[in-house]
Amino acid sequence: MSKAEKTKQFIVEKTAPVFNEKGYSGTSLTDMTNATGLTKGSIYGNFANKDEVALAAFDYNTRQVAGMIRQEMDKHSTCRDKMLVYVQVYSNFLKHPFPPGGCPILNTATEADDTHPALKQKAAEAVTFWKSRIIHLIEKGVKEGEFKKSVDAEQTALTLIAMIEGCIMITKLTGKMHYRNAIMQSVETLIQEL
Repeated sequence: MSKAEKTKQFIVEKTAPVFNEKGYSGTSLTDMTNATGLTKGSIYGNFANKDEVALAAFDYNTRQVAGMIRQEMDKHSTCRDKMLVYVQVYSNFLKHPFPPGGCPILNTATEADDTHPALKQKAAEAVTFWKSRIIHLIEKGVKEGEFKKSVDAEQTALTLIAMIEGCIMITKLTGKMHYRNAIMQSVETLIQEL
């Protein structure tokens, strides 16, 4: 990695938690310089603008979550157990720490929905990728006889994502952990009944 590439990576790693906690609109240049210890000139010498930093930070945050889930899935051999990793990870934030601020997809989708088309597109691509991963697991599980042949893979994937993201939103909004537990129990039931 060149010095410029290392500096860009450093900026992304240090600002990613800030963007995830404060959002695009809430993150100022001062926040970025405070997080990195770099000057405005150093940041904008490596990125054209705040948008470029925010997009790279979103990619970094989603890779962190995807990597954590993939690492946990690799510990299991059956499709059902791999699917249940979502319940384990999203139910236990202490054992499986998310980027500060929580789920980057939910955070970004909520904020960027009407205000930032490029971030909205990134969040949409992340959901599409997540959906395809779940569909792949379901289709493999059907093929291997783990799941019923009648399972609609896309509908199930979308339902699981909606339940998980809704669970995060409701829990963050209310602060009630028993809501999270109840919703994640429903996610587990759905997976067990496939």
